[in-house]
Amino acid sequence: MQVGVVILPQERWATQREKWRRAQEMGFAHAWTYDHLAWRSLADEPWFATVPLLAAAAEATDRIGLGTFVASPNFRHPVPFAKDVMGLDDVSGGRFLLGVGAGGEGFDASVTGPAPSRGERTRRFEEFVGLLDTLLTQPVTEHAGEFYTAHDARMVPGTLARPRTPFVVAAAGPRTMTLAARYGQGWVTYGAAYATEDVEDQPARAQERWWAALEQQVAQFDEIERAHRPGDVPLRRYLSLDGAPVYSLTSAQLAAEGVERAAALGFTDVVVHWPRAHGIYAGSERALEELATTLR
Repeated sequence: MQVGVVILPQERWATQREKWRRAQEMGFAHAWTYDHLAWRSLADEPWFATVPLLAAAAEATDRIGLGTFVASPNFRHPVPFAKDVMGLDDVSGGRFLLGVGAGGEGFDASVTGPAPSRGERTRRFEEFVGLLDTLLTQPVTEHAGEFYTAHDARMVPGTLARPRTPFVVAAAGPRTMTLAARYGQGWVTYGAAYATEDVEDQPARAQERWWAALEQQVAQFDEIERAHRPGDVPLRRYLSLDGAPVYSLTSAQLAAEGVERAAALGFTDVVVHWPRAHGIYAGSERALEELATTLR
């Protein structure tokens, strides 16, 4: 089991540099940041751009995997984004992991124009991932699709990672799970949605319901992976422990329990969020440090 940590892009680099270095020193296998323009309850707080942040993190570290958790078509076009991916792969020496998802309905879903319907968003994601795969595996691409055009798009010299940067595909339903099985080197899930009022009233029960729903989700993905990757190398399976109703680093004990339960469900990797001072993911860094001691 490998453990990773999300570091939200909220602090100036002069301050945040040390967190990325500490993530490596503490023994985490991978470190991630969100790829949004702004995010949920933090929309009015500081929020920096993803690509330059990860480029700086690549220079500040030399071993830990680095990734987007997750990039989406909400404000990305595959052609310039593929150039960004190739650049991050190069600066990191092939350590970059491309986490991708369909994009939600939050703040940045409509910041550059009207938000698509759910059906359009799924079709757009399918085209986005397929085109990224093509762009990153051949030097010149021609493409004319429903959502994207690529004319004489050049990606030279290509990525250090072969055959391209690994895709870690976020998927919760059958169509996106199929996409993960077809194109991904990893599948990532946040588990099933839950009602906020259930957490407030009975957090322990809400937590158990989340784990039960996750078990069903894993069984669904098992079937899809068998159908679309017969005899192929199994995908790595990433679980965001903080998709659960109760924040994983409420205590190191809860986080360790989550790691054990995830492993029992067949996950190869889990991801937690670096504790914040207040609001979402609020907690003590001591719990993160205690979890890190189990990785050494």
